[in-house]
Amino acid sequence: MYEEHPAFSPPPDDAVLWRYMDFTKFISLLDRSALFFARADKLGDPFEGALSVKNKELRLTSYVDRLSDVEKIVLEVQNPEKNIHEISEEHVQDSINMSKNLRQFILINCWHESTHESAAMWRLYAGETDGVTITTDFSSLKQSLRSSEHIYIGKVNYVDYEHHQIPERNLFDSYLYKRHDFKHEEEVRAITTTFPKSAEEVHQPPDICDVGRYFEVDLSLLIKAIVVAPYADDWFLELVQSMVTNLSELDVPVERSNLAQKPIWD
Repeated sequence: MYEEHPAFSPPPDDAVLWRYMDFTKFISLLDRSALFFARADKLGDPFEGALSVKNKELRLTSYVDRLSDVEKIVLEVQNPEKNIHEISEEHVQDSINMSKNLRQFILINCWHESTHESAAMWRLYAGETDGVTITTDFSSLKQSLRSSEHIYIGKVNYVDYEHHQIPERNLFDSYLYKRHDFKHEEEVRAITTTFPKSAEEVHQPPDICDVGRYFEVDLSLLIKAIVVAPYADDWFLELVQSMVTNLSELDVPVERSNLAQKPIWD
């Protein structure tokens, strides 16, 4: 179920959201009546959940500043071969490694916010000949969630990872930031967690979540329209229409992408 969270900046209720996908993922959505949430470490971006260069610099300074003179002496006595700055660097690195390990327990479902289709999103995430996208609005996405787990939703911020400090108020902050290179995605993220029940699971996640998990949704509330790739053959459009009829009781339009329109020359 949807739940608000102070780290998340949700879009307006009437914001138009698109989920671009290949045909097999679309069929899985219809068949399961569920959205797939991928593990953060399986999304393909090595920066998922990572902090910026500025964060690391400030962490080092903050760690040393928080130590009393006595604590510094004790640490140096316990580690005679290292100075306090080397010790603090190791402490910060341990914290970074822990955050990296926890990525496998952060589950993310991605949407593109826009009032119109995106040629780039077709090419990157669906394919221009055999892909599908579904449209919804933020209010409908919230209402469609049927899982008992808490699911938080918010817009992604795009920043310079060399100079921008990413907030570290809670577990989710770093997953709501991406590099400027991805600004074209205009992403809205639904995020939930599957925390380990024991210390052992941190290093060996349960099989049920080796890639991600499905979370039940009400498709009749979620899907407002289904759009087929701009250069799909007619048979593919008919196949998508058939699958919608056979696998669901949806009464929504299935249409070809607006990008398939012909130019006007006279």
